[in-house]
This record gives sequence, C-alpha cells and structure tokens, in this order.
Amino acid sequence: MSFEVYGIPNCGTCKKACQWLTAQGIEYSFVNYREDPPSVSSISAWVAQLGTKALKNTSGQSYRQLGPERQDWSDEQWIQAFAHDPMLIKRPVIVKDQEAIAAGFRLKEADLKRKLGI
Repeated sequence: MSFEVYGIPNCGTCKKACQWLTAQGIEYSFVNYREDPPSVSSISAWVAQLGTKALKNTSGQSYRQLGPERQDWSDEQWIQAFAHDPMLIKRPVIVKDQEAIAAGFRLKEADLKRKLGI
C-alpha cells in the first residue's frame, strides 16, 4: 500500500493529518502543492473519485477571489481552476494506491481507518 498526502507544509490540518498517520504507523509521502502541483490528470481522477464539492477549499482566499460565476462552473472548469491554483483544493488530499480517499481531515476516526484499510 502506498499513501500520499497532498497539501502545504504550514497548513495546520495537513500537520494534524500527518501526525495522525504517523501515530497509526502508516508510512506516507508528503507532496507540497506549491512545489509540486498535482497534474490535470490527477485532479481529474480526484474529481471522479470524490467530486468537486468535496475538493473545494471554500474557506481559502483563492476561492473568495473567484467571481460569483463559480457557482455555475462545470467539473471541467473546476478541474482547470484547481490545476491553475492548487490553493483552491481542500487540504489535505489523502491518496491510497493512486485513489483519492479523503479531502480535508474531518472524518470520524473509524471512517478514516475504514477508508485507509487499517
């Protein structure tokens, strides 16, 4: 099993997720959005697996700077926006064996363990 955590190092939620994974004895690699943005194909897969609603970082400044037309955007428009500005993607995105299983870190522990297969 391989796990990746996509986010930014100074994000409190990313730190919390990484600390939790470490405490569970789960090895993972951390991918910094700013230094290594996810590809359009990765983002497309995440949208297919989780949906655009789950991936939107609606509390971030990047999201607030988008115009009201964002309410009517298609998945393809969101994929392009996510690729252009990864700060629009909720953090962290946890990927297990190349499949996005969570965006953000607010699942109940039992649900998270089930999704992680532990």
